[in-house]
Amino acid sequence: MPSLSRARAARCCRAPLTLALGLALCAPALAADGDPVDDDAPQDLAGVTVVGQRYLPDYTARKTRTATRTDTRLLDVPQAVTVVTDKLAADQAMTSLADTLRYMPGIGVAQGEGNRDTPVFRGTSSTGDFFVDGIRDDVQYIRDLYNLERVEALKGPNAMIFGRGGSGGVINRVTRQADGQSHRSGTLQFGSGDRRRATLDYGTGLGSGNADAGFRINAVYEDSGSFRDGYELERHGLNPTFGIDLGAHTRLQLSYEHFHDARVADRGVPSLGGRPLDVDPSRFFGNPELSPVQATVDAFDAVLDHDFGDSLSLRNHLRWADYDKFYQNVFPGAVDAATDSVALAAYNNATTRRNLFNQTDLVWKLATGGVRHTVLAGAEFGRQVTDNLRMTGYFGAPGSTVTGISVPLSDPRSPLPVEFRRKASDADNHGVAEVAAVYLQDQIELSPQWQLIAGLRYDDFRVDLRDHRSGETFRSDDGLLSPRAGLVYKPLDRVSLYASYSVAYQPRAGDQLASLNVGNAALDPETFRNRELGAKWDLRPDLQASLAVYRLDRGNVAVADPADPTRSLLVDGQVAKGVELGIAGRITPAWQLMGGYAYQTGEITSTQSATALAGNRLAQLPRHSASLWNRYDFTPAFGVGLGIVHRGAIFANVDNAVELPAFTRFDAAVYWTLAPALQLQLNIENLTDRRYFASAHSNNNISPGAPRSAWIGVNYRF
Repeated sequence: MPSLSRARAARCCRAPLTLALGLALCAPALAADGDPVDDDAPQDLAGVTVVGQRYLPDYTARKTRTATRTDTRLLDVPQAVTVVTDKLAADQAMTSLADTLRYMPGIGVAQGEGNRDTPVFRGTSSTGDFFVDGIRDDVQYIRDLYNLERVEALKGPNAMIFGRGGSGGVINRVTRQADGQSHRSGTLQFGSGDRRRATLDYGTGLGSGNADAGFRINAVYEDSGSFRDGYELERHGLNPTFGIDLGAHTRLQLSYEHFHDARVADRGVPSLGGRPLDVDPSRFFGNPELSPVQATVDAFDAVLDHDFGDSLSLRNHLRWADYDKFYQNVFPGAVDAATDSVALAAYNNATTRRNLFNQTDLVWKLATGGVRHTVLAGAEFGRQVTDNLRMTGYFGAPGSTVTGISVPLSDPRSPLPVEFRRKASDADNHGVAEVAAVYLQDQIELSPQWQLIAGLRYDDFRVDLRDHRSGETFRSDDGLLSPRAGLVYKPLDRVSLYASYSVAYQPRAGDQLASLNVGNAALDPETFRNRELGAKWDLRPDLQASLAVYRLDRGNVAVADPADPTRSLLVDGQVAKGVELGIAGRITPAWQLMGGYAYQTGEITSTQSATALAGNRLAQLPRHSASLWNRYDFTPAFGVGLGIVHRGAIFANVDNAVELPAFTRFDAAVYWTLAPALQLQLNIENLTDRRYFASAHSNNNISPGAPRSAWIGVNYRF
């Protein structure tokens, strides 16, 4: 099995690396199969360029398992895929998942009420389409990058691979694993917003021969503030992994993660006159002391790979995860211009979820005549148990019935105590979701120029929800048949043209499995259909470019029947169209870049409510968005980085009543290697100190962008 030989071969790399360029010295250099490499020819390793005897971690990834569940070159995947490697994340001092999304064309970031990651895929926002090493990680929290090898965004519906959801795309985090190599590095960051952060990556090989084993641990601790008044953040994570070869053809990987994130829920500023309120960007609306967020994740993974020989392999991935999430917020509502005041309200929400998933993939490579096949057959079984409880905030003395107050814009903090208790309409649910799925896929190489990928997945997805308020029980039982087909034409070995079609479903239980009620439990799921044309070009072995043109249609949207408001009708809800361009890699050995551009349009196609009218533009969808990051190393000891991020104007809500203006932001960095094992790094965000608004949750929850900020990083090996 190639992955096993790579782990053994990489053991030779023991020399300290120069962190400015990520150089590792091996003698002799080894290719992926363990053979010496040609000193003059760049080799094809995931996220690593090998030139001569130098290993250069870079901004590109050559292959992915996520898009097809088989090791497939990105060039051969008939779908838009963007990968942010740990090298790019380190060069920009990224710390959270949202940081990576600005370099993914076609994906935006919503505010998420200051307590969760909320990407916007091609005009469709999601809080549940997150995966870790291909397994669902769908609770609402804010994710860190401390233990990641890379972040992958697969755009367009992905139900064939991931099951329900994935309506506009998915985010998959690929974690660092014990690989038999020596990993001994750490980082310290200090700077603006009282950022104080430390990470550790330690790994070592154990044993030899057929019992090769390795241990690795990644850890993070952060205690930071922000430019926002009263904001605090403290998080820590620990992720040990262990890998062992159980003979020549079997490998077992074990992983456990404990992660805790505590912060203030910051819902930004309100609006006035169709624009965000013009106030000092640091001003907090509400009460930061009464707006805590806490999320704790404990997860265990076991992955068993076995090579039967004769091009037949098996992988089984078991994941158990326990999530505990609580958030509370006192937040702004509408501004009253006549009285120079703003409304405040409050609530809290507690969610616990226990996930158990098991995926089994059987991959068989064979040839029939002159046609080659890579056949995937698999099954997934999962169970998710969720409890959630919401409570409303009442302002004033105990027993008060006041759920909203007005405060002066000059001092928009709540002066009153707040009591949180459940009111009649607050959610109090217990839900059990179960899935049993089977899927079959064939990647067919018809000739050196033509490839076809076709797959079909069937999910038996059931949700039982008990409403503790009323004692009612609701049930949905959906059979989801999800096809995907793609055709790839390669006029040259490094150029591919493709066309693809895929379908995904969003059951009525919603992203967070808690949306069933008497009015929707019997309705068919929402549908998402994606048609895409694209091109990919490996300009060089270490420089990739891509183009995608898409149309995404959303159907089966439930709206009230005008003739009978007690009934619902299913209508076509929205359409999004766009063009996405991406580039990543090395222009020269000293110059790396990562960038993208997207032109997107989207609108509501059927009136769905008094505010979601036919013809309205989709929320959080800019017509134009672009990003470009460059790093240039003048010498092995000194380099600089320069980036630009542009986002066009967006509407905060589908009512199109409030618009966030367009902005362009510049970022920069300096890298200075003091010794082979020590590098200093300076990152500056918003170099020109541009005032802008970064994201929104609603018309009156709008996040100001950070002013000019700078961080010093110390990167070291030991």
